[in-house]
Formats: sequence, C-alpha cells, structure tokens
Amino acid sequence: MRPSDPGTARPDTSVLRLLRPGRRPAAALAAAVAAATALPLAAPQITRRFVDDAIGGASTRHLTLIALAYLGIALAGQAARMVTAWLASRFAWDGTNRLRERLAGHALGLDLAYHGRHTPGEMIERVDGDVVAVADFVVAFLLDVVASVLLLAGVVVIVFGVDWRIGCALLAYCLLIGFGMARAQRLAVPSAARSRAAGAALMGNLEERLAGAEDIRANGAGEHTVRRFHQASAALYRAETADARVGTTLLAGTSVAFALGTAIMIALAAWTLRSGTITVGTAVLLFQYTLMVRTPFERLIDQLRQYQAALAGLARIGGLLAERRTLPAPARPRPLPESGPLGLRVDGAGFAYPDDDEQVLSGITLTLAPGEKLGLVGRTGSGKTTLARLVLRLYDPVEGSVRVGGVDLREADPASLRSRLCVVTQDVRLFGASVRDNLTLFRPSPGDERLREILTGVGLGDWLAALPDGLDTELRGVSAGESQLLAFARAFLADPGLVVLDEASSRLDPGTERRIEHSIDRLLDGRTGVIIAHRLSSLSRVDKIAVLDHGKIIEYGRRADLAADPHSRFGRLLDLAGVRR
Repeated sequence: MRPSDPGTARPDTSVLRLLRPGRRPAAALAAAVAAATALPLAAPQITRRFVDDAIGGASTRHLTLIALAYLGIALAGQAARMVTAWLASRFAWDGTNRLRERLAGHALGLDLAYHGRHTPGEMIERVDGDVVAVADFVVAFLLDVVASVLLLAGVVVIVFGVDWRIGCALLAYCLLIGFGMARAQRLAVPSAARSRAAGAALMGNLEERLAGAEDIRANGAGEHTVRRFHQASAALYRAETADARVGTTLLAGTSVAFALGTAIMIALAAWTLRSGTITVGTAVLLFQYTLMVRTPFERLIDQLRQYQAALAGLARIGGLLAERRTLPAPARPRPLPESGPLGLRVDGAGFAYPDDDEQVLSGITLTLAPGEKLGLVGRTGSGKTTLARLVLRLYDPVEGSVRVGGVDLREADPASLRSRLCVVTQDVRLFGASVRDNLTLFRPSPGDERLREILTGVGLGDWLAALPDGLDTELRGVSAGESQLLAFARAFLADPGLVVLDEASSRLDPGTERRIEHSIDRLLDGRTGVIIAHRLSSLSRVDKIAVLDHGKIIEYGRRADLAADPHSRFGRLLDLAGVRR
C-alpha cells in the first residue's frame, strides 16, 4: 500500500487524538488563553477613559491611577501569555512524544520491503523531523492562532457595541482578509510539502554517503558522491525557493490589505467623531482596536510557514501510519515450542521480491531435524540470504511453505517466532548506549553475572575487564571483531531454538575467528542451525549441505556423503578452497 500524496492527504484523526491533552491540562490551558485574550481587550477601554477624563479636566492623581491600571493590565496580559506559552509547550511536547512512540513502533513493525525503499536518514526525518514541525505549530497554534482568533472576535464584538456601522465595516474587512488567507493556504501547503520531501531525500542521501565514506574514498567515488549531493541540494534549494516565493508574495499582499483597511477605519472614526456620535477617547479606542486587528493577522501570517510545515508533516505522518505490513498477521497465532531445538522444513518454496517479477528462489525443499545443522553454499546472488530470510519470516514465500517446529510460519505467533529464532549477520548494529543495553537490546537484564559469563564465553572477558565502567560503559570505538563477538553474545543471551548465521565470521581476521570457533560450537550445541559462509572451512560442523545456484538447490545431502563423493559439486568446491574433504 502506498502512502497518499503528502500535499493532499488529510491528517489522521488518530494522530490528532495523540496530541490532545487531558481534561485538567486542557482546562488550565483554556483559562490561560482566555486571560491572555481578555486582558489586551481591556487595555483600550482604559485608554478611552484616560483621554476623555483628561479632556474633561480630571486631576493628575486620577489620571495617574488610570495609567497605573493600564500598566497593571499590560503586565498581567504579558504574564498570562507567558503562562500560556509554558503550558502550550509542555502539552505539545507530551503529545508529540506520544506521536513519536507511535510512529517509531509502527515503522519498526513494517516489513523489509518497505525499509528497502526508504533510507535510514529518510526514516529519521519521517519519525522525528515531521513531528518537530507539528510540535512547533501546536505551540504556535495555541499562542497565536487560537488567541488571535479570540482577540479578533472580541474586537469585532466591542466595536459593534461602540458603533454598529463601524462594526459592520470591520467585520467585512476581517472576512475578506480571512477569505484571502484561506485561499492562499491552498497554494502554500503543497509547496511546503514538496520542500519537506526534498529535505527528507537530502537527509537520506547524506546519511547513506556518510555511512559508506570509507568505501567511497577507497574506490575513488568522491566526485560522483559530491555530484549526487549537489543534485539533491539543488532539488531542496528549488523547493524551498518556490516555498519562500509563495510565502513572501502572500505576506506582501497582506501588508497592503492591512494598510488599506487601517486607513478606512481611521476615516470612519474621524467621520463619526465630527458628527458628534462618539468622543475623542472613543475615537482613540477605535484606532487602537483597528491596530489590534492587524496584530492577530500578522501573527497568523508569521505562523503560515509553520502551519504549512505542520500540515505537510501531519500528511506525511498519516502516510507513514497508512503503510501496512505485507506479511499478513495470522488469524489464529500458533506458538512455537517453548524449549529445545526446532525442526525446519522448507517444502517447494519459491520467492520473488515485491515489484519484481524475477523469481529469486524456486522449488526449494529441504528438511532439518531438531538439532541438525545446515550449510548453505553458492555464489553471491544465488539466493542463500533470501532463503535465510524466509526461515526467519522476514518475507513469506510466494509458493510452498516454511515450517519451524512443525508450525507454518504464516500461522506462527510473531512474539513466539522472534523469541525462538535468532540471526547473526556480518552487519552488526551497535547503539550509543551501555554494554548492558547493547547486549539486552534494552530489555530487562538477566543479571550482570550472566552477562559477564556470556561475554567471557565469546572471548570478550579481558575486553570487558579493561572497560572503565564495566557493563555500564558506553560503547565507543568498537572494532569490527569486537562488534561481531558482541553479536554472538546477543545470540547466546536470546537462547533460541534455531540460529541463522549469515556470513557471521566474514568480518573477522583468522585470529579472532579462531577465538570464536568454540563459541559457535557452543551456540549451535543443542540447537538447529542454518549457516551461510564463504569460508568452507567453517562448514565442518554442519550435518547437511545445500548448494544453491540461480535460486535453485542443485545439490543437497549429508555433508559427509557429499564430501566423500568425488563427483559432487561440494567436494570440488572443497578441493578448490584447499579444504580437506
């Protein structure tokens, strides 16, 4: 399922519910907004009283008291606005943090097919950048949009009470300005959406290039990388320039409209003053209220960019939440056996990646009894890793079935599957967190003694002892070999029933590889194992071998039998690699 166009999608109501504060916080915020709106409305009334009383010959003491009252109202209004800003910021970040959690959980639950189409940098921008735009606007909305609309309404009501003709003129003026802004918003939101999309693409491009900086420099691809970065930057520049052009045009047009409207209101006030309908103080009051009308609209215009960004962000958030897993959830989830090694049966499995008609795997059939080990052999691109992903249910076969522990993985309980299956790959991800959190992956710890035992078992005992804070040390500057050993430690900690090792020792030098040979034996002892390896010497421990070529098994059998057969493909591969049969 593809997300809707970010320029036209409407925010999901579930997203808006996450942003909504509770009843008590909402009541406190409403009271603060009401005070921040009502107090400025009272100030011109004090001004009118001061002018009329001064013209009428009031004493200095009386005028001083009026001036002090005006000062008190002004200070109280600023205090109310500060409280409103504090409450709005607090509630906005509470709500957007809930939204972040929802987005992160949803994104992590999507299939590999989705993440294959979107870079990590783009996902960070989708999960965090769009939410920041929403959070900024929620604060601005409460401070400037809601308060400004209430202030406008209050001004119009008061002016109507002073003179209904001037009130009608002011109301017509406000409606025209509001209509013009509503029309302008339709032009502004799509340009803001395109700008944010271009920014996300640039972030994704930059993240990928920084992650592969070593390979880029080693292979002389710097010029190409810089050229691609310039292309992405140019796209962002064009999008932001178009967005700024729209915003600037709207701002200039609105300024002209304000000037014209103010002139008309002053002329009306002067006319009514000359006719004797109002006092001088009332004329000053009308002038002040006319200026007040301009201030809310200017705030609304100032927030137009954040409004655009927020609408685009909400649309993109809704688009991400609209993405659905391609792997269907089982109607009646069946748990895998809770303990012991798990048997594996692949029966006629075929697979093609989404949006690609080319069959990657075809007619794959193999069986492993609980506790047996299988070695997958074949050239790069033969389908070994894809088959391992089917075993882990990262993808579903398009034909045939994959059963683990007697359960078809399409019917298996996802939680049970993730707890009973484990994978160790050559691409180890470590987090900027403590050694403990990197081992447990932020789950409850089984105890420090158990963690130390596991690290010692994989050959990291001396490494741990040298760390300044032991298990509390934050991981920094970890070598490739140490990263791989930590991945094995994670597997030991998970205690799975089936282990997939996908080129798990390819990053290790021979010395480090020898250090973990006994750890691999311990990890596979009493467990079913599927091992993918370029080094055929690492397959000496397996019970069966499957040789793949172009997505098909061209040879399958017990390792001892294939090694003894002088005509077997596996035997010839051993000879070419210099490995004893």
